[in-house]
Amino acid sequence: MTVGFAYRGLGARDLPRRGLTLRTAPAYVLLVDLEADFVVLDGERVVMEEGLFPVAELARELVFWLRAGEEACGDFAFDSMSYDEVGAVRIVHGDDGWRVGGVYDPGVWSAPVEWDVLVRAVRGFVDGVREDIAAMGVGPGLVPLG
Repeated sequence: MTVGFAYRGLGARDLPRRGLTLRTAPAYVLLVDLEADFVVLDGERVVMEEGLFPVAELARELVFWLRAGEEACGDFAFDSMSYDEVGAVRIVHGDDGWRVGGVYDPGVWSAPVEWDVLVRAVRGFVDGVREDIAAMGVGPGLVPLG
């Protein structure tokens, strides 16, 4: 099996309400306000799906998590400024590989995958977010290179 992270409809719908634009908003606001419909897939099976999800913030956190490397990184629990609970997206390591799920549906997980499969999925997601926010006029430094 394979795991995948996908999103569609990236935008910053709340910025006008805040009296900000993509160029005037501080980084912490952009991280929260750059939202899209987000889905985690296990092959074609939906593991989690969330509308208006802070994909830029998730991409940024995943970059920092990956930098540690497989041996040092440990499990990942997304600590978002948008959610009261930590772990809207979780990546955990077990004897059979890495699984992706979330705290809001704790019984639903992807099938286990090897580290390199997970890294490809995460990097594909991060690269897509970086490209899309750059196309919107946001500096790509908001989501650093992995």
